[in-house]
Amino acid sequence: MKYYLSCFAVSTILYFTACTSESSTDQQNLMIAPLEPVPSQAQVDWHQMELNAIIHFTTNNFTDKEWGYGDESPEIFNPTDFDAEQWVSILKEVGFQGVILTCKHHDGFCLWPSEYTDHSVEQSPWRNGEGDVVGALEEACRKHGLEFGVYLSPWDRNREDYGQPSYITYYRNQLEELFTNYGPVFEMWFDGANGGDGYYGGARETRQIDRQTYYDWPATLDLVRELQPEPEVLFFSDAGPGVRWVGNERGIAGETNWNTITADTLFAGKSGINDLLATGSPDGTSWIPAEVDVSIRPGWFYHADEDSLVKTPEQLFDIYLSSVGRGSTLLLNIPPDRRGLLQENDVASLRGWRKLLDEAFANNLAKGVTATADSHRGENAEFTATNVTDNDFETYWATDDGVTSGNIEMDLGQEQTVQYVMLQEYIPLGQRVSKFSVEAWQNDEWQTIAQATTIGYKRILPIDSVRTSKIRVNIEEAQACPVISEVKVF
Repeated sequence: MKYYLSCFAVSTILYFTACTSESSTDQQNLMIAPLEPVPSQAQVDWHQMELNAIIHFTTNNFTDKEWGYGDESPEIFNPTDFDAEQWVSILKEVGFQGVILTCKHHDGFCLWPSEYTDHSVEQSPWRNGEGDVVGALEEACRKHGLEFGVYLSPWDRNREDYGQPSYITYYRNQLEELFTNYGPVFEMWFDGANGGDGYYGGARETRQIDRQTYYDWPATLDLVRELQPEPEVLFFSDAGPGVRWVGNERGIAGETNWNTITADTLFAGKSGINDLLATGSPDGTSWIPAEVDVSIRPGWFYHADEDSLVKTPEQLFDIYLSSVGRGSTLLLNIPPDRRGLLQENDVASLRGWRKLLDEAFANNLAKGVTATADSHRGENAEFTATNVTDNDFETYWATDDGVTSGNIEMDLGQEQTVQYVMLQEYIPLGQRVSKFSVEAWQNDEWQTIAQATTIGYKRILPIDSVRTSKIRVNIEEAQACPVISEVKVF
């Protein structure tokens, strides 16, 4: 009896071992190879933030300038009702996830008490020289759960030694102050404006620098990475390396918007550079997504004569569609006034904008509805079309390797009014789709209601209002098998 039991046990073990091995092989065959380059986890997190704010605040608020010359006395900086908590609480209320502060603009005035210069808040009458805008904003961000970022202009129109090697030491010393005394920092901004006329310690002259070599950016970025190894800091500049400029300040990403680009193609004076920044490149060698920066006002700093020129909620909504709706992150500038508060007109516009966003995108008509596809990867349930309606970014529909087209059909259950269709690719595996269309079932046939190129992290397509009971998404061209995480209908 024992003999037979032993034989049965051995055969059972061999059977299950073979099945497990076969299952493991099948699972490996179903694994989707990333389409390089792919984003780092910090970049994925940045995409998911979608809305961030930048705060421009310095002596310019009190001189009514956009670019300070560098000879402004610290004595003029004296906000009467400064309240960083007011800034952050309003920004959180309307949906922002992070805030970047101009800790030092081109005028060289520092919003924190730097030990390396007298041109700072420490020499101002504000709070008797004991104030610290950087510290106050960072504390407010931590309290309200927003990410904190810093802007430190490489150009300094105040410094006597700007253009000399000693200035680079000064600049790096200030970076060390910021990353040692504040943070962690989610994004570091390096402005593209470098060199020109300035005060320069009294020289009052024009100075030019070689933007590609003067700052020794690789060494400067390595310094920051050493100061904050974790979490990863994303660096914004014309060429990244973490986030690239979108090529305009109007709030518009390219209708075709690849997150990939080859960094060494981005240099001053190159013909068509702004178009390239807006669209990226499908064969780019690095994941450097475009950040859309735009101001809520005509200027970047507060000017009282622009109080009537604040962008309306409707204008901000359109900017959302042409930034976040094209796979970028929106960085909106909201400058405090001379009191040190967000001005009432700006706040009203922000709240009106939030109301429009909530009204447009609060009710996903496709959430949990039945979805089918013409095929799915390995006929395995892990990759079926139902994943695109489950409201979970981590699940997705995918096709077999070599299959670079396909369609997903969603039954809305009954006829509904559709105004927007939103799609997402699972970008941790790379950006793939280069052409797609959307159809609605009308008059007993499919009718095309939208066509586009790239998707990326998120694509929102405004639709001429249609009544339909079914929506079909057709992936027409892709660089590799499409991997679609979400399709939402509003």
